[in-house]
Amino acid sequence: MRTVTEVSRLTDNSRSSSRRRASRTILAGALGVLACLLCAALPAAAGAVSYVAMGDSYTSGPGILPYAAGAPSECGQSSLNYPHLVAAALELTLTDVSCGGASTANFKIAQFPGSQEPQFDALSASTEVVSLGMGGNDHDVFGTLVQGCSETDTTTPGKAPCKAKYEAFVTKSFEEDRVPAEEALREIKLIAPKAKVFVVGYPDITPSHGTCPTALPWTEGDLRWFRNTVQKHGNAMIKAGAKANGAIFVDTFKASEGHDLCKPVGTRWIEPLINSLTGVPVHPNAAGEQQDATDLERAMSKAGIH
Repeated sequence: MRTVTEVSRLTDNSRSSSRRRASRTILAGALGVLACLLCAALPAAAGAVSYVAMGDSYTSGPGILPYAAGAPSECGQSSLNYPHLVAAALELTLTDVSCGGASTANFKIAQFPGSQEPQFDALSASTEVVSLGMGGNDHDVFGTLVQGCSETDTTTPGKAPCKAKYEAFVTKSFEEDRVPAEEALREIKLIAPKAKVFVVGYPDITPSHGTCPTALPWTEGDLRWFRNTVQKHGNAMIKAGAKANGAIFVDTFKASEGHDLCKPVGTRWIEPLINSLTGVPVHPNAAGEQQDATDLERAMSKAGIH
């Protein structure tokens, strides 16, 4: 069994080898590609544990290259997102249907008909492990606040103008989103009764104090409100729903504290709104996905999945 760190190291070594092979002949490169394709076509090892990963962009990992072969282009699904890293580390047979922009409704409604069908379609009675990271796009809470707070805080005076404008919206959204989220967990148990279900929370996005106007032009009050009210309360709601429905909650917030989008390159695990290195602002970078994988792998191993 490989750890997530070992998988990441193997990936780095593979990239170095690729650069060395660049000087070889075109024929050798073509043969190498053909060999890889043949390997990818081989069936999974007998007895491999069936793992279905569902979720939104914090799961799919948009902007983190290379993208997963065969995944819908609209989903921005990285081959280095946490489901792929965990599956490689624990040698699970992965079906990853995570997709950027997905909401809880897309468990049962096709997000992009013809290419990204309902995520529950990937589940079956033979599914043994499920992970899901979902909820931030319900009522478009995440997108509304990223755009709305950025606009409000640069045009409206005050200590926390975004909080004043959007707090009631967030409270109402959370109240209305709780029931559908818990219903989804109950339905997973009906479709995949043998599966161990892991609900992955969201990592730390904004700092506990201070500001970073060159990364995210919000007031300190709004940064703190987003972190303490939106994120922490949102994660608490997700955790409570998981516990009430026999699922295992995976806390990614604690380990990610101090790695928010205000931190410098090399320290941050979330890319900033301004000058994102992945081109996908306010989302995890490769280091963030790797840490999420570490958290999930630990939880799965503790639950006896190996």
